[in-house]
Amino acid sequence: MADISAIFGILLIVGLAFPGLLTTLWLLLPATVERARVRLDRTPWRCLWLGGVILAMSLIPSVILIALPWGPAKLAGWAVITFMLAFAGLGAAGLALKMSGHLANQSSGALTSASAFVRGAVALELAAVFPIIGWFILAPLTAVVSLGAATFAVLHWMPAVKRASVTVSESAVRQAL
Repeated sequence: MADISAIFGILLIVGLAFPGLLTTLWLLLPATVERARVRLDRTPWRCLWLGGVILAMSLIPSVILIALPWGPAKLAGWAVITFMLAFAGLGAAGLALKMSGHLANQSSGALTSASAFVRGAVALELAAVFPIIGWFILAPLTAVVSLGAATFAVLHWMPAVKRASVTVSESAVRQAL
C-alpha cells in the first residue's frame, strides 16, 4: 500500500511541476520559446524529423553507455538522456505557447497571455497522461517534435518567409496595356 501511495505522490508532484517548468522556460527564455513556437507553427514535420534524428544520435550512445559495467559510463548515459529531456522542454514550452494562442483566440481575448500559457501547458500535460493514446502515441511524438523545435530554436534556424505569389489574370494585363 505504501508503494502505491509513493507512486501516486510522485506522479502528482510531477504533474504539478510540469506546467511550472514550461512557464519558467517561457518567462526566462521568451525569444527561444517564441522561435520554437514559430517552427512548430510553420514546419512541424521538419521538427519531427530533426527531433527523430537527434533522438537516434543521442539515444543509441546513451543506451550503450548505460549497458557498460563501469559506473561513470552509466552516469554519462543517464546524463545525456536527462539533458535531452530538459532540452526538449524548450520545444514543449513552444508547443504550449502555440496551444495558448489557440486558447486565447477561442476565449475572444478574455484570457491573459500568462493564463492562456498555463492552460496550454496543463492541456498538453493532461493529453499526455491519457491512458494508452497519450502514453504511447502523444507523449513520444510530442517529445520528438519538441526536441526538433528546441534544436531549431537554439540554432536560430528560422523557416524561410513565404513570398506572396501574385497571380494576374489575363484580362487585367490587357486592361493595363
